[in-house]
Amino acid sequence: MTTATQTAAGSANSGSLLLTLMKLRTFIALFAVIIFFSIFAPNFLSTANMILMSKHATQNAFLAIGMTFVIITGGIDLSVGSIVGLCGMIAGGLIIYGIDLPIGYTVYFNILEVAVIVAVVGVLIGAVNGLLITRLNVAPFIATLGTLYVARGAALLYSDGQTLPNLVGREDLGNQGFSYFGSGTIIGLPVSVWMLVIVALGAAYFARFVPLGRHIFAVGGNERAARMSGIRVSRVKMFVYMFSGFCAALVGLIVSSELMASHPATGTNLELNAIAAAVLGGTSMSGGRGTIGGTIVGAFVIGILSDGLVMMGVSSFWQMVIKGLVIIIAVVVDQAQRKMQARVTLMQMAKQG
Repeated sequence: MTTATQTAAGSANSGSLLLTLMKLRTFIALFAVIIFFSIFAPNFLSTANMILMSKHATQNAFLAIGMTFVIITGGIDLSVGSIVGLCGMIAGGLIIYGIDLPIGYTVYFNILEVAVIVAVVGVLIGAVNGLLITRLNVAPFIATLGTLYVARGAALLYSDGQTLPNLVGREDLGNQGFSYFGSGTIIGLPVSVWMLVIVALGAAYFARFVPLGRHIFAVGGNERAARMSGIRVSRVKMFVYMFSGFCAALVGLIVSSELMASHPATGTNLELNAIAAAVLGGTSMSGGRGTIGGTIVGAFVIGILSDGLVMMGVSSFWQMVIKGLVIIIAVVVDQAQRKMQARVTLMQMAKQG
């Protein structure tokens, strides 16, 4: 073996080690924040605090799962936070006011029916995003930014900016039990966590084994090639935005259920947490790459980071700064990983040669 080949082999090995560390960055970050806050935040590892953090991380995770599929296609969804607020208001309104029919009769729904209606609303808003992007060729950033304002404005108009409190329902109307989604437990774990497990496993299976799931990665990797290979790109994009809207609707339902109140400002800036969690979890902003598992870990990193900073008494202004830095660092590392991957591949080819 020549000296040049030996040097290439050594560089390839060191590059492979660095590339592996980059791929594991989300898990490293998770362990780092847990250790840090265990030392500096009082009662961080208490059972009550762990359950509370899991609830908050779950909210980020739902949004991040939907955002992951969107980003993999090369898009972005800025409207999810507003969808959370609007769907929460709709859930509260259905419980308190029901729906007035033109015949002078008011229909009230049980809790499961409320959940289905809210989910449908989220899917429909996602469909609007998808239509704007696929049919009218509006850039995803602009389309979802517009939907962000429309959904937030609709939430404010729904109650004239007021909170809908005391969502306990009435026994004679059969709409009690709304608190179960946000405060109920199964085998000691919050219901929202079990809901996340179901959605996450379903999304991971879909992405890996269902043709439409694989098409999502193909569209993000090379949209033109995907179109030429017969993939219905518009259908794929429609699906990811509808699924993102569905995930946001679930969060709106859970938050309102946990608080037993609906407020139109709920979900403000949650889209930033979703993007940060997805990118931190290894989803490439240029599209074509991402995993549901990595996104879940990224969501827990963001959730633990937020709660830990609050426990340490860090100003909310500094929290925004830190989250912004996390997004920037995650994107920088992602770009470095792509370059490193290409370099390692070349070095391995040189080693084989």
